[in-house]
Amino acid sequence: MPGPALRVKGLSKSFPGQRALADVDLDIAPGEIRGLVGQNGSGKSTLIKVLAGYHAPDPGATVEVAGTALPLGAPGAGDAAGLRFVHQDLGLVPTLDTVDNLALGRGYETGPTGLVRWRRERAAARSALERLGYHFSVRRPLGELSVSERTAVAVARALSRHATPPRVLVLDEPTANLPDTEVERLFSLVRSVRDSGVAVLFVSHHLDEVFGLCDTVSVLRDGRHVATVPVSGLEENALVELMIGRRLEQYDAPAAVPGTAGEVVVTVSELTGAVLAGVSFEMRAGEVVGIAGITGSGREEITSAIFGGVPRGGTVTVAGTALPPSRPDLSMAAGIGLVPAERHANAAFLEHSLRENVSIADHGPFRRHGLLSRGRERSDVAAWLERLDVRPPGTERRLAALSGGNQQKVVLARWLRRTPRVLLLDEPTQGVDVGAKEEIHALVDRAAAGGAAVVVASSDDTELARLCGRVIVLLGGRAAEELHRPDLDAGRITALTVRKASA
Repeated sequence: MPGPALRVKGLSKSFPGQRALADVDLDIAPGEIRGLVGQNGSGKSTLIKVLAGYHAPDPGATVEVAGTALPLGAPGAGDAAGLRFVHQDLGLVPTLDTVDNLALGRGYETGPTGLVRWRRERAAARSALERLGYHFSVRRPLGELSVSERTAVAVARALSRHATPPRVLVLDEPTANLPDTEVERLFSLVRSVRDSGVAVLFVSHHLDEVFGLCDTVSVLRDGRHVATVPVSGLEENALVELMIGRRLEQYDAPAAVPGTAGEVVVTVSELTGAVLAGVSFEMRAGEVVGIAGITGSGREEITSAIFGGVPRGGTVTVAGTALPPSRPDLSMAAGIGLVPAERHANAAFLEHSLRENVSIADHGPFRRHGLLSRGRERSDVAAWLERLDVRPPGTERRLAALSGGNQQKVVLARWLRRTPRVLLLDEPTQGVDVGAKEEIHALVDRAAAGGAAVVVASSDDTELARLCGRVIVLLGGRAAEELHRPDLDAGRITALTVRKASA
């Protein structure tokens, strides 16, 4: 294979109000494991989506795979060129077995009569797994397999039975859901792929994994490629400084003593869940507390666990009353509101009106003698749409017709009109433009000024530094560090997050 396995030249990608990538150049050699690191929002995900054909880049970019130009913005082009992807969610169906999951997207081998050649399919599946060092029944549903075995199926699917041989394997946070005991097994798999001459682009927040697996590492910062360096001889602190753009010593000073807000409103004690492993903290009225952590740290489930939307252990007490688990209705009655990260899946009724989306959490003020007054409902919702500057503001307009930022303001209005004691926000500005982001931040400020205790769980460290009085850093489901103003900024949060994860 002449030249690089993957060559990226002048790759930029702009969204309204934001340039996510700016003139990125990368060369990856055959049989090289290249790490890709950067803060949240540095452009890693956008780069992968451009390579996968999900996003079309700005004009002027070129990408070559094994010396052949890749048509950009075409979803099937990467596969045809030899680019293979294993995304964090793996894209597998747990109720299907390995043979069926390997056939997703390419179909089955059939005979002259059109019937599936099951014996050949099962043999091919076993062979694909054995090449990666795995031996388990290909007839078992994937839901019964370990996480590393499911990851092996995803890698086997990426590497096997394609018209073009694999040239580059892109692994996007492949260890995010793996227990520590299975990470080394995945690394052995990746090394076997490397030894076959395939280049590997390994995206991870875990710097210890980059140092333990990769030959070289590329750093993105603010959408720009700032460095590619050999891992051998590289100090971890030097890599962190490349990621954050400042010397690390600035973040080694002891944190300041926190100030006091109002009375204690919320007490979380020994909170456990799928990842959470005993998190405890208190919150006062008017306080904004951030939750930071890499993917898989427990950050993604903490707000839902407090709200009762997912199974939990431990206790959550609001205004002196302990809330039973798995009872969101009682959490709402106690004055808690939740804006989840997956707005479309868990919060927004896209085909319903703004009126219905805002009022659904509390129809009480509009009912009289068991009847719902549409007039009072429209008037109340219209006032909230005006207060939050939702555009366009018509109460009967479908939510799907609004931009992402305005949809998020509608979901916020649902809870703000209830004057919550506690407001839980998970990725509150995910998928919104810069202008809407600042407007949502202002709404969070206003809620705290009104006396609400606010939790902000976010992968955006700049957002946490902007909004919060203190930030709890999670690692492996536990609180590993707590930062307070004035020693709280995005770089310090990132530095502690990645250093704790690599400790």
